Amino acid sequence: MTSIPSSSASTAPLSPDARRVVAWSTAGFTLMFAVWVMFAIVGLPIRKTLGLTDTQFTLLTAIPVLTGSLLRLPAGLMADRIGGKKVFLGVTLVTAGFALALAFANSYTTLLALALGVGLAGVSFAVGNAWIAQWVAVSRRGLALGTFGAGNAGASITKLLAPLLITLVPAGLLIPGGWHFVPFVFALLLVLIAALTARFTPADAAVRPVRTFADWMRPLGSAQVWRFGLYYVVFFGAYVALSLFLPKYYVDHYDLPLTQAGLLTALFIFPASLLRPLGGYLSDRFGPRGMTIASFAVMVLGLLPLMHELSLTAFVLLTTVVGLGMGVGKASTYTLVAQWYPGDMGVVGGLVGLLGGLGGFILPLAFAFLKPSLGPQAAFITLMFVTLLSGGVFVASMMRLRALGRRPNFA
Repeated sequence: MTSIPSSSASTAPLSPDARRVVAWSTAGFTLMFAVWVMFAIVGLPIRKTLGLTDTQFTLLTAIPVLTGSLLRLPAGLMADRIGGKKVFLGVTLVTAGFALALAFANSYTTLLALALGVGLAGVSFAVGNAWIAQWVAVSRRGLALGTFGAGNAGASITKLLAPLLITLVPAGLLIPGGWHFVPFVFALLLVLIAALTARFTPADAAVRPVRTFADWMRPLGSAQVWRFGLYYVVFFGAYVALSLFLPKYYVDHYDLPLTQAGLLTALFIFPASLLRPLGGYLSDRFGPRGMTIASFAVMVLGLLPLMHELSLTAFVLLTTVVGLGMGVGKASTYTLVAQWYPGDMGVVGGLVGLLGGLGGFILPLAFAFLKPSLGPQAAFITLMFVTLLSGGVFVASMMRLRALGRRPNFA
């Protein structure tokens, strides 16, 4: 059921158990996100080895995003019903199994199939949101969820660490070498983080009163929930799309080596991820509406010059600006979700994450499809259109709520 949030903010500190849940879910999500986007880096040597076309390469990098998006809603629902810790640990271990199998794959067909399984890593976002909501009061969820969401920075782990791992172990040894070593290491780390999370986090709280399936799904009939999803397409879906797109763009367009391409992509990822706790805090403090509007504005200012040919320095600076807007916008959107649907974070947060994740799957394919007609800057022209559309819907919603006399600080 939709809940009209209170504007008062509690300053009560989090309990020790709540702090452990936030800390360990964030650590786990950070690693899971690194796994989720690993094909942005390992896909480049795979492309060379298997002679993949641009379309095949784009599909390989996007397939995990599809799985991790479509399953967010059922995973979030499951976390609400049986407990966030149980589901989070289960998803982590299953993903580890697929990552280990990926380390020994060689054919394109097998890679696509295992990429679907590795995509389960993306489900951890919806599960973690539901888990945190079970332990953190509504008035503190902006910062808590923003801190958790900063696990998006896990993409930078892949961009910085994977190129080194690829060259660290030669192919042909007892353990898989070359690009195969990356998923092998990730699989071991996932098992380790699952063991530590199981050890140091509290057991799930008592199961909530039984609700029918219709009760769980009722919030999804609200147009407001779908609008939240549209905003998240811009702040998160476009973030995922650029995380996958930029390494190849740097290699192909600026003729940079893979290690440097990964480093420059990380410069986009850091602000787009690490500003999320700040965005959550500011949303708690000043209200998420203003922060969301500011995020749209910053993205538009960054994207406008990116639609034209630029020097490498200018390109890096402007993608960083876009990342700033995304980082705050991701947090403000989920603060809205937490304030309006405090008892349904698994379902509503799962749907919003699903829609945002689908944006991360569709947008890279759209970039490749539109490139012949729009040129090398097709990605940024497309993102400008989507940002303006989503921002327009947000402002129109604000004006409508104000006209109806509803609280102006919420979408």
